[in-house]
Amino acid sequence: MDVTLKGEKFQTNGTAPQVGDNAPSFNLKNLNDTDVKLSDYEGEVVILSTFPDIETSTCARQTDTFNEKGKELSNTTVLSISANTVNEQEEWAKSKDVDTVLLHDSDRTFAKAYGLYIEDIDKIARSVFVLNRNGQIVYREIVEEMADDPNYEKAVAAAKKEEAELS
Repeated sequence: MDVTLKGEKFQTNGTAPQVGDNAPSFNLKNLNDTDVKLSDYEGEVVILSTFPDIETSTCARQTDTFNEKGKELSNTTVLSISANTVNEQEEWAKSKDVDTVLLHDSDRTFAKAYGLYIEDIDKIARSVFVLNRNGQIVYREIVEEMADDPNYEKAVAAAKKEEAELS
């Protein structure tokens, strides 16, 4: 799959899962160096927000925005995933009121399983997936130009729709 960064074309390692697919399982570490598995959120709506580098303005804004929008959601967990080190993520989170779960994909297993790994720059492509309570993908956006923001409103609307179905 092709994505661009400021107009320069890059290839990911594969094709990202589609709407209707079951989300591939994963096991990543959070800021406390604790294992976090997708199965930990079974029965909940999940927003998977992936971004190339927390130390850039667009990635920080994406994480901030989903952190804030996540507060509007009652039964949705936001998982923010990048290839940054735990130290880089901790530094970014120091001055924030972070509700989102920050996860680091240090060995790129998540990125590769989701077809989002960009080997040439060792980054994860910017994307958003919304999963229903059964772990099925109900919304998917792969941002073609990685310097652009994802469509926050569409992702949150998809999560709200899934939450409504839980009631």
